[in-house]
Amino acid sequence: QVQLVESGGGLVQAGGSLRLSCAASGRTFSMYDMGWFRQAPGKEREFVAVINWSDRTYYADSVKGRFTISRDNAKNTVYLLMNALNAEDTAVYYCASDPYIASSKYAVTSEYRYWGQGTQVTVSS
Repeated sequence: QVQLVESGGGLVQAGGSLRLSCAASGRTFSMYDMGWFRQAPGKEREFVAVINWSDRTYYADSVKGRFTISRDNAKNTVYLLMNALNAEDTAVYYCASDPYIASSKYAVTSEYRYWGQGTQVTVSS
């Protein structure tokens, strides 16, 4: 069983930055694919970014060039650095993980076995 705890959300002005963190339990963190998703009010949960076990990264087109996902295996933590935030980035952000996800399915929520409780990000315009 893997437990994920997100932190770092908050209120930020448009154009600002935030860094989200996701701390994971378990001894095999380095072997897990780690993703970030977000869900805005009234919308479906959507893929944001993923970093796989070999540190390859993939991003949704809407955040490419603004967000950066990274991981620190020594700390069992994955990060999401968000720059140039705008009102459309307002959402609850979720960390998710799974031991293995086919690269063609990184954006599919049902492929992730473990989920955090989410952290709210609000961008004021």
